[in-house]
This record gives sequence, structure tokens and C-alpha cells, in this order.
Amino acid sequence: MSQKLGWLGAVALGVALSAVAQEKPADFATQVPLSVSGEGPWYRLELPLNVQLNARQTDLSDVRVFNAAGEPQAYALARESVQTSESRTQTDVKWFPLYSSADATERAPSVRVQSSANGTLVQVQPSTELEAGEEVLRGWLLDASGIKAPLQQLILDWTSERDGFQRFSIEASDDLQHWQSWGDGQVARLSFADERVEQHEVGLPGQSARYIRLLWSSPQTAPTLTSAQLESASSHSLPLPFVWSPPLAGSTVKAGEYTWQLPMGLNVERLQVELIQPNSLAPVTLSGRRDSSLPWQPISGGLLYRLTQNGQDVVQDQLQLPGQTVQQLKLTVDERGGGLGVEAPTVKFAVRATQLVFLARGAGPYTLALGSGTVRAANLPLSTLIPDYSAAKYAALGKATVDGGAVVTPVAPASVAAAAHTDWKKIGLWAVLLLSVLFLAVMAFSLLRKPAAKP
Repeated sequence: MSQKLGWLGAVALGVALSAVAQEKPADFATQVPLSVSGEGPWYRLELPLNVQLNARQTDLSDVRVFNAAGEPQAYALARESVQTSESRTQTDVKWFPLYSSADATERAPSVRVQSSANGTLVQVQPSTELEAGEEVLRGWLLDASGIKAPLQQLILDWTSERDGFQRFSIEASDDLQHWQSWGDGQVARLSFADERVEQHEVGLPGQSARYIRLLWSSPQTAPTLTSAQLESASSHSLPLPFVWSPPLAGSTVKAGEYTWQLPMGLNVERLQVELIQPNSLAPVTLSGRRDSSLPWQPISGGLLYRLTQNGQDVVQDQLQLPGQTVQQLKLTVDERGGGLGVEAPTVKFAVRATQLVFLARGAGPYTLALGSGTVRAANLPLSTLIPDYSAAKYAALGKATVDGGAVVTPVAPASVAAAAHTDWKKIGLWAVLLLSVLFLAVMAFSLLRKPAAKP
């Protein structure tokens, strides 16, 4: 009797194993060919945003990589830099005025500098003596020698007499002799509808420097600083860069209220609003939600503008978001500034880049597949996928790229039909398995109730 039950159990196990079929490329709605270069067997792929948007699961649980034989590859997803801890610090720094004569032709004033043994600035003076009344304030020199971490943001305050926009160039140096451009900066203080609107922060490129030089575009408008701070972050805390979406059209709900539907739930961190009309000024509030059944939640706000000054456009068209998952966005505009027009402006949104690392097994070419609402996550931690994992080893991985300029290839209808047929087959096999188990249970119950034969 025990042998018969063991044989029936083996049959049932075989049926169960055959029912759990391995995932195939045809199970996914989108397939993208990959090219690999560099030394394997691990390859790192930065997922283009237009490819990610073909996923059907917000957390990319339905992403897979297959080899030429259709075998799935082990993989990991990385949405943050190799080192993920972050420590940001705001530091008050000394600032020194940069003067030159009114008729000076040099872009940057020449100065004499006195510093301490550790490089801290003690005194900054013009290289030539200036007579009273002929000096012009060209800009400011900031002493960042006490900050060792990369600089992320500059925060300024200035005398209230100087309203309007303040534009300047930003340069960095370690020796006060050789200067590197860090782009342009802009701060603002505006009076609007009996309210005060101020912008004090300027983004920096995330590099280290001992000294920062700010040179005003129009020296006559250079304000007197009252405060200067630098925000720094440890180098190991830098996140992956942003990837931007194509322009997204929206809808007008009513005057001063616009909505946009994202292709899927995304962790949006930046929103760029197209400002077509010159001299647009709009205080705004941005709200978001996962779907239409949920209430709107405020997630950002600020002042958007496109103004013309001295023949140049001064533009602030981006909002910073906290990175929570949203699929619908709503912008509410204070129309006292003139609004943004009747038609909803187009927007672009930015998310953090996502990298996929896979272990190449079997022959290529390799294919990225995604687009399934039923499969479960199969990604591994990076430390499991790559033994003796380290930042140096991660940086040396081979690279994979999407072929054909990130052109996605939807699965043909016949393939989708085949996948659907396979799913019905699985259901049938599971039904056979359950009937077999039920048959075994009935059989065992009848044997146990049968009275023992008399000797």
C-alpha cells in the first residue's frame, strides 16, 4: 500500500513540476535587443526612460533579461549610486568684496590676498590702490577652505534695498590663480500682490573647491551681501543623475488649474513647465496622487517666471518634488500674476536613472523584456549577484546598451496569443494536479476505514 501511495505521489510531483513552466520572452509585451561591450560576465545597463515606461509594474518587477536561447539571466536593479548614505551640511562662510576701478577692462578684478597657514582667507584687497569714489563692486569672494565635501548649493542673503533679479557667474579655484567656470547663478527678491517672493538658493555642480568667486553681470547692480552659506554633501552620497521625459500634454480643468496623466506611477523628482509667453509670472502649487480614487495631496510649490531683462530671458520653470510615487499631477496657478494661459502648458518630468546589472549566462544576443502584470519580482541584491561586491568592481563592469536608439519592439499578436495559450495550459495542469491529490486523499481515507482481514 505504501509503495502505491509513493508512486502516486511521484506522479503528482511530476505533474506539479511540469506545471511550473519557466518564463519565456513571449510572456512579456515588450522586447528590446541589447548590445554588450567590455569585460563580462556582468554587464551594467542604464534603462532609458522610454523603455521603462513599457513596464506594467511601478517597481519594475516585470523586467527580465534573456539570452539567445530564451533563458532568463540573474539580475539586480540599482536606483541609487553605489554608495547610498547621505550627509548634507550648511556652513556659514566668510565673504570678501571684489573692487576694481570704474574704467577697468578686466572681467575679474585683480586682488592681493592674505591667508593663514591652512589657507583660510584673512584679507582681500585690490592689487592697486583705488582712490575714494572710483571703486566699483564687481562681486564677492567666498572662503570655502574649511569645507572638504563636494559643494551642492549656495545660499545668499543681501540688503533689502536691492530688489529684483541678481545674476552672476560662478567660478571655483583651489589656489586663487586658476579658476574654473561653474556656470551662472541667479537669486531674486520680488514684491508681488502685497507679498514678498524671494529666491536665495543656487545649485552647484557637486564638486569640491577651496574658494568661490561670484562676478555680477552688471556691476552697478551688485548688492551688498549680508549672509553666505554653502551646502555640502559627502561624495559617497551623490545620487544617480536625472533622466527626463519627452514633453507631456495636459488638460485644463478650469481657469488656472491644469492636470497631467503620467504613463505609469513614477517617483518624480523634478517637473519642468513650458513657459511660452514672455513676461509670465505665476506663483503655483503642485499636487499629486496615485489614481483618481484618491484625494489630491500638495507636494510642491514655488514661483515660475519668464521675464525679459536687458534683452535677455530670465527663466525659472522647474519645481522640485519629494520623489514619492505619483501618476497624476495638478498645477494650481495664482492668477493675480497673469496666469499661464487658457491651454494647459506641456511639461517634462524627471526621475532618477535606474541601472540593471545582469550576469550573462549562455550565448547572446541578449534581450531586455518587460511588460507583464502577473510575474513577480526576480531581482537579486547587488551584493548577492556580484561576489566580493565593491564600488571599484561595480565601476569596472562591462556595459550593455539598448540597440537601435532605444527602439522598443512590441511582441507580435501571435506571440501574445501563444503566451495566453500557455497560461491556460498551466491552469489545466494545476487542475489535474489538484484532482490527483484529491483522488489520493479519498483512496487513503477508504483504505483506513476498511476493516482488517480476519486471520
